[in-house]
Amino acid sequence: MTQDTPLSPCHSRIAPDARERVLSAAQLKARGISPAQSAGRCLPGGPWQQPLPGVFVLHPGPLSDRERLRSALLYAGRPPAAGRRSAPARAGGTDPGYGEAVLTGLAALSLHGFTTAPPALATDRVDVLVPRARRLRSAGHVRLTRTSDLPEAEWVDGLPVAPAGRALADAVAGLGDALVVRRLLTEAVRGGHCEPAVVVGELNRAKVLGRPQVVHAVDSLLAEGRALAEERLYDLVRAHGLPEPLWNVDLRLPGGPHLGAVDAYWPDEAVAVELEARAPRHSRLPDGRLRQEHESVWSAYTERREHLERLGVTVVHLSPGKLRDAPRHQAAVVRTALMAAADREPAAYVMILPR
Repeated sequence: MTQDTPLSPCHSRIAPDARERVLSAAQLKARGISPAQSAGRCLPGGPWQQPLPGVFVLHPGPLSDRERLRSALLYAGRPPAAGRRSAPARAGGTDPGYGEAVLTGLAALSLHGFTTAPPALATDRVDVLVPRARRLRSAGHVRLTRTSDLPEAEWVDGLPVAPAGRALADAVAGLGDALVVRRLLTEAVRGGHCEPAVVVGELNRAKVLGRPQVVHAVDSLLAEGRALAEERLYDLVRAHGLPEPLWNVDLRLPGGPHLGAVDAYWPDEAVAVELEARAPRHSRLPDGRLRQEHESVWSAYTERREHLERLGVTVVHLSPGKLRDAPRHQAAVVRTALMAAADREPAAYVMILPR
């Protein structure tokens, strides 16, 4: 067969849009184009090319970034064995040819809108997650990662993408440049892609928290996340007309124990606000000690909160994510707690000290 061999009349069904310029062998066969015909079109000087096994690009020129991503997904999503169909597209998806394949790493971060994801790295290698049972190997520009913890894909521009936190951890796992790691982690928080606790949890899952290029970046990330959450709380109080509280104070019983630090406190109403922006420092410890310290920290935290409530202090917990995404609702929560103070028994006297 030569490159001039005519295609099946069904070739006219292939639309010229970008999505249809990259097709799998199975998709071409469904359009009436046999594997032999497809291979013939990819001979030297032919109108097509085959960048990956079983994946065809219907033009001879360089692949665009999107074509590289689509070809990677079609390769990773191939049916596991002859005679078996690909898994159907997930909810919100557009192409069952992708199977259960999910983009991750730098390519996924680029789709999520990360401006600091290095463009060259993001396109030279495409990381794709597939179920652990798959035995498909990495090929060409595609690096496959088999996992038993396949995330629910977020569909971005018609492509299945791992959530930002998971994609970030997978990207960091493959990076040795401390500056690039710091930039990516910083943008994750500043850009509102994910909260610090989510980032640390994913880095812990990926077992990269102990790496030198990650340790210091995470410390900066947590400090910055805390500062951003406090700024959101300041904006919440002032933008929604809440009474001005005492900021960042310690509560203590006269001559008694320390009751803990709070981010905002209204003494007349005995209402305290705490931001859920604590660093899970225990995640760096070996597994045996991690669980024990986690439980002891939260046991102490729960006891402190219950102690405050027994003294008549209402403790309102606000998450940084909700402060960002639903400030009006969070303001209503605080306002309700302040208004309810009139119906409660007077709180015990507590000392208020600057933090």
